[in-house]
This record gives sequence, structure tokens and C-alpha cells, in this order.
Amino acid sequence: MQVYVRGSAEAVQSYQKAFGATLMSEYKNDDGNYLHAELNVFGQVLAVSELQEDMAVTGNTMQFCLHFGEADKEWVEKAFRVLEAGARIVCPLGPCPFSPCMVCFIDRFGVNWCLFV
Repeated sequence: MQVYVRGSAEAVQSYQKAFGATLMSEYKNDDGNYLHAELNVFGQVLAVSELQEDMAVTGNTMQFCLHFGEADKEWVEKAFRVLEAGARIVCPLGPCPFSPCMVCFIDRFGVNWCLFV
């Protein structure tokens, strides 16, 4: 998984807090944001880079879905609480037909997430 965002240094800190992620590697730009950073998110690599104006791409919408086990509802709630400030809520936190706990939102960095058990 790779995301290009504005404010990549803040995004990396937010994702570390939201998912308990560890920073595996980092290469910073002169402004302190990331040319490239890699986070370990539950055994998967989430790469984060600063979005440059000439990198803007339009096309299909992607969503990162993290499916937690039934016993891990607290991870869904914790991650959402960390990332909800400035987010656009697509589907509010709560039960849905296929899950007792699910939330979909676009975080303040523009990343589309679906978290559920």
C-alpha cells in the first residue's frame, strides 16, 4: 500500500498512533516531510510520501480496508478516534449488515479507509 498525501510527516505520526504502527524506514525531504516512509501496519507495509503538485493523478477511487477479528473491535474504535478529526465520514461507526462494528471515512490527508470486524 502506498499513499501520497500533503503533510506526510503528520500523516505518519497519525497512522503510527492510530494503528500502533512502527516506522520501518524513512527518507525525509528538506522541509521535514517524507520523500518515502514505510510503516508496519499489522504486518503489512504502508508507504507514505509527500504529494507533489506534478504527481496528482485522477481516476478510480481506492479504499484501504482493514478487517480486524471479532475480538479486535477496540482497534477499529481506536484507529477511528485518532483519525476522525477533519475526516469526512462516509459510513458512521457502528453495526452494518456484515459487521457488528464498521466505519468508512476519508481522513484529513485524503486517504479513504474502511475499518471493520
